[in-house]
Amino acid sequence: MQHLRQLLEIKNSELARLLRFNLYGLEATLNQARVEFPLDPGVEICDEVLQELHHLLQPAPPQQNTGWEDALDDLKLSHLREAFDSDSELSYYLGNSQLQSQTDSDLWNEIQHKLLRVPEDLAISWRSRTLDLAQEVGAIADNSNLYQLPFIRDEIIYPGLSGTVQTQGLSLSQEALLNSQSPQGNPSDLLAGFLYLYLKFIEIDSDLHHALKSVFSFDVISLHSKPEQQHQYIDALSDRFQRTQKAEENADPLSILRTWIDMDEAIHSLVFVPPAERYSWWGKLQHESRRILKKVADQAINAGNEVRIRQLSGLYADICALSKDDLQLDCGGIPGEVLTCLRVYARINQQESPGRVIFRSSR
Repeated sequence: MQHLRQLLEIKNSELARLLRFNLYGLEATLNQARVEFPLDPGVEICDEVLQELHHLLQPAPPQQNTGWEDALDDLKLSHLREAFDSDSELSYYLGNSQLQSQTDSDLWNEIQHKLLRVPEDLAISWRSRTLDLAQEVGAIADNSNLYQLPFIRDEIIYPGLSGTVQTQGLSLSQEALLNSQSPQGNPSDLLAGFLYLYLKFIEIDSDLHHALKSVFSFDVISLHSKPEQQHQYIDALSDRFQRTQKAEENADPLSILRTWIDMDEAIHSLVFVPPAERYSWWGKLQHESRRILKKVADQAINAGNEVRIRQLSGLYADICALSKDDLQLDCGGIPGEVLTCLRVYARINQQESPGRVIFRSSR
């Protein structure tokens, strides 16, 4: 294992890249085999091998840095950092990773981004707490200085700060969408809204991953640490956007439905680890795509087609017959349950198309 890690850590090495991809494939194969053959006599050793592969494929931990520790000591919002990192309820939804920001401005935005992934009631409670703790050190909420993300509506996602800590907040903006599009763009178009919103979100949130099968089918991949995967995901998202637009121009209900299923998969394949909770801000945002997909399916039914669309959720054992090439995580949610549905199951005029999910391992 020592020499495998040494090779994996060589920068700009094609051999290292090839080894990493093959190890991802081996990990995915063993995970799937572990699910299909739970009583196999090699299960216990297989679990040990999977654990070794998991540690091997993790990035090397950063070196201790006294300057970084000193920077943390100088943070005005250090009490906010400590409270956030020690909250067990947040850890349930976000995993056990610690906050990484070294400045008050970055820390504010890192925390607010993470709150977009937890249930809305918990996020509201914690957002109020962040403002109280910020006010204790002389910083106040500021809705006048917001980084604008292009989308089909205007919405303040979270405020910035002014006073002793100055930083931007975040908002959705129809004007930003209109400015992002070509002259013939329609600012009410949810499809375009998702495309341009995602392009911007990928730039500002280093926690984002993708699980799009057509780009990489064996794992959930960090877009921040794998820039080549980021480019490929964006290319795939843009291509599906264009194909869906073309199908809508041709006005064929079945073509529109099939391209929307592909587009919806690309939208839901932009994920976090663990995946965002269904009733979080992020979960509700992505569900807007599913609502449109249902309308598109209804239009195909009204045109005389037999259509069944199903979002896969609940116990993985209950839905695995309707899915294919699923991904497994050992964090987030409840063991044995689906964490997020990447692609819906579809049956169109007797032709079945399996769904795809991320599920929590049962071990």
